[in-house]
Amino acid sequence: MDPMDIVGKSKEDASLPKATMTKIIKEMLPADVRVARDAQDLLIECCVEFINLISSESNEVCNKEDKRTIAPEHVLKALQVLGFGEYVEEVYAAYEQHKYETMQDSQRSVKMNSGAEMTEEEAAAEQQRMFAEARARMNGGVSVPQPDQLDTQQSNLQS
Repeated sequence: MDPMDIVGKSKEDASLPKATMTKIIKEMLPADVRVARDAQDLLIECCVEFINLISSESNEVCNKEDKRTIAPEHVLKALQVLGFGEYVEEVYAAYEQHKYETMQDSQRSVKMNSGAEMTEEEAAAEQQRMFAEARARMNGGVSVPQPDQLDTQQSNLQS
């Protein structure tokens, strides 16, 4: 594939993160198998080419349906058309898992941003407790009282 085959994109623009791809490659192989750098680069290029192929076919499927946005069903249909039908079930399962995880993440985010779990006073108290723990860790486990705590301790001693 010529680096400029992808409309207006250079080779670097149409690549995948090497570190991530290397990690995926290593996770798929037994621990005692090593992969030459050239082989890793070739695998990454194959992945890029495969993504381009699926994207292009998905776009054609989408256009045939007079749609402007490629949807997951267009990608699944493209896999069928290109002869990768045996992967459709696994790809669909991965898609469903992704949807579920995304939904979980968004629910967690809404829950954290709602603030309904803690009052402002409770949040301030928790923040002070965490500051105290951090101070203790920084001081080698010795808790050093803060000025407001010293005032409280001194007034208690005078009483």
